[in-house]
Amino acid sequence: MYRMLTFVWALGVLLFASQAQAVAPMGETTGSVRAEIGSEFQTDKKAYPAKRRAKSVTKRRHAKRHVASYSRRTAYKSRRSKIYAYRSRRITSVAQADVSKKRTRRAAARSGRRIAKSVPVGMTMTGLASYYWQPQRVASGGWFNPKAMTAAHKTLPFGTRVRVTNKRNGRSVEVTINDRGPYVPGRIIDLSDAAASKIGMKKAGVVPVHVEVIGR
Repeated sequence: MYRMLTFVWALGVLLFASQAQAVAPMGETTGSVRAEIGSEFQTDKKAYPAKRRAKSVTKRRHAKRHVASYSRRTAYKSRRSKIYAYRSRRITSVAQADVSKKRTRRAAARSGRRIAKSVPVGMTMTGLASYYWQPQRVASGGWFNPKAMTAAHKTLPFGTRVRVTNKRNGRSVEVTINDRGPYVPGRIIDLSDAAASKIGMKKAGVVPVHVEVIGR
């Protein structure tokens, strides 16, 4: 029994000694690793301000590039908007001119006559006259102004000035042709509201008149 206990004790001592020898290199290794990590940490700590400066420089460069690209985009958008505005104005003016030409051609076709190319100064005509006041576009372009001294005729060129005389009271008015019409059989001219008031025909609505071309 005594020999058995002695053998177990000796075996335990041997095992403890072998474990102590195995643990010693691990401790040394851990210490060396800690030393290396500490040295790297010190190196990173010293290099941190330089990295920070480099990072700030990079940020500033990116900010400058962003500002430059934004200014270029803004200039391009403004230039493109100006081009689009010019094109839209151009298209609108051309479309209005085409519409006025088409209206003139349609008016000539309805009346069965050709539009006069020159102003026949001194030409006279007799027939019925009416007037209109409704807001609308005129064949020469633009909007109708009932307070202006204007009139509509089927064939006389735009800008022609004529003298219209009311045969019932002898009153006359000078008007400028800027529209086409009237398209009612027997009527030769359509006066504006102001011109109709000048010759006193608003109450009657339609009166016989004498029209004389006086020029442009």
